[in-house]
Amino acid sequence: MTIIHTAKVTSKGQITIPNRVRKILNLREGTSVAFGLSKEGVVLLPCRVTAESPYTSKEWKKIEKIASSKGVYYVGSKDAKKHIEAL
Repeated sequence: MTIIHTAKVTSKGQITIPNRVRKILNLREGTSVAFGLSKEGVVLLPCRVTAESPYTSKEWKKIEKIASSKGVYYVGSKDAKKHIEAL
């Protein structure tokens, strides 16, 4: 591993990525980075962050059906869960 520059960690656990490294990795404001661990140390890579839904398409259809129905009111979470499972 070639060491290009060093940086100090602040009291908040932050570091400034040296300008030369930012240029080599083409890091600009707003770029997301991933940290990995290898036998040699930490690996820093530019990455793309994508959001992943916590729901399956089947669950989304149920949610959309509930959202489109009007006047539905549940006293407790058990009643709401029963209704969702019945859809």
